[in-house]
Amino acid sequence: MTSPIKLTLYRWGGSWGPFKVNIPCGECTLTKDILKDTFENELDGIPIELEVKDWLSHWWEPLKVGAWHAPILLVEGKVVSQGEALNRGVLVQSIIQEWTKRDTLKGNIVYGKATCPYCVKAKKILDEAGIEYDYYDVVKDSAALYRMIPEVKAHIGQKTPVTVPQIWLDGHYIGGADNLSAWVEEKGLNTVPDNVVSL
Repeated sequence: MTSPIKLTLYRWGGSWGPFKVNIPCGECTLTKDILKDTFENELDGIPIELEVKDWLSHWWEPLKVGAWHAPILLVEGKVVSQGEALNRGVLVQSIIQEWTKRDTLKGNIVYGKATCPYCVKAKKILDEAGIEYDYYDVVKDSAALYRMIPEVKAHIGQKTPVTVPQIWLDGHYIGGADNLSAWVEEKGLNTVPDNVVSL
């Protein structure tokens, strides 16, 4: 089992010496709500361990990593947000970056977008070859986008632009629709002629 990604949220509250904070911080509460909702949606299925601490009772801990203004969110000890309500996209991107280091893609996966004719072509090729797959729309699913990019860059290089579709079969990187077409032809599976693209 893969170890969970560790998050620490320092919220405005707590006590230190004669000082005590009883009034909850609105942005801290909002950040906690954003965390909960993102864990249940975009990050569902990713093991995450969240520790919530009162900033005033532990002020020196985030200070050691350069953070001082609650709400403060650390992902694996690195500051990803402080001093304002959490940006959901920053959270998703930070978690997926950590998750990519721990988990390899498994099964048959197609990353694409609705307006892409090559994505439609790739799905048609797989459907006609009888290959089941999981499809992720990277425009609508930010977790899928942030997962796809580093996985693709590992194969095509950091400076090459990432396009869609991006396809994995049995956990092995295939590439785009043309690569898929060649792979299916090499395997002798039924496929759509290259010049047929349905929209």
